[in-house]
Amino acid sequence: MTAPLFSLAHLTLIDCSVPELIYIAARSGYDAVSPRLIPMHIPGEFACPPEDRAGVRAMKTALEVTGIKVLDVELARITEECDPPTFEPAFELGAEIGAKHMIMSAWTQDRHDRSFLIDCYAETCEIAHNYGLTVDLEFPSFSRLRTLDEVLDIVRAADQPNSGILVDTLYVHLSRVDLGELLHVPAELLHFLHVSDALPGIADTREGMIQLARDARLYPGEGCIDFAGVVERMPPVYYSIELPNQSRVRELGYEEHARRCLQHARAVMGEAQSRRLPVSLDLSPSASSSTRSSHLESLHA
Repeated sequence: MTAPLFSLAHLTLIDCSVPELIYIAARSGYDAVSPRLIPMHIPGEFACPPEDRAGVRAMKTALEVTGIKVLDVELARITEECDPPTFEPAFELGAEIGAKHMIMSAWTQDRHDRSFLIDCYAETCEIAHNYGLTVDLEFPSFSRLRTLDEVLDIVRAADQPNSGILVDTLYVHLSRVDLGELLHVPAELLHFLHVSDALPGIADTREGMIQLARDARLYPGEGCIDFAGVVERMPPVYYSIELPNQSRVRELGYEEHARRCLQHARAVMGEAQSRRLPVSLDLSPSASSSTRSSHLESLHA
């Protein structure tokens, strides 16, 4: 079985500059990084927007020096003022640095109807397609789209050739996703998996979920998440470690935290892969084994 590949997601070290993120990833043994090119303007965030020319030069230098790849870039958001053409500079920069995917999530109020979400997502996909990027819609449990079924509905309705769905193990837990639901997602929509762990309890407030997601995720194997169950129901994908934990960063520093994230993830995801049943490589009635094989080959290209 092909060894899994791992990316260091920027949220893991959100207040770390993108060049530093790249150097830390290289020293810690990662294959790739997932930098933030579109800021969310949250406290402590350190993004690298396209207009930051000095930051972009330093990022490109770090990638060249280390040989680290770029898996995906973030974060395009559907908001009340969403204007997809404003994402284009980030798409262009993402393509320049070799990214294959752009993450998207929805942060509108519930009053915005389904057609608004579909239109914004579809237009974003159309623009991103020109740069060879997929647009992978995620479902943070405290966002507008909170479940796997909700994002699958939007993606299917938009009907774009470069669409995707981002599964995050934390949100699978917080949104109480039945793992059987993963079998309903066509394999071609699943490109990578966000990896982190959590304790069994689920916060009963939005604020509690936000605090956990942005500040207190656990190393894989420390909590209750069924990684083997997730892996068995997905095609072979890249693993992006999104694991912010400020107490661990204060205790260990950026690099040691990143290294321990990877050590735990390699152990847990490697064991999960070893338990994969051969039949699980064909989880969708519409997905052939050749589709899954070609997807795995593209990750190693």
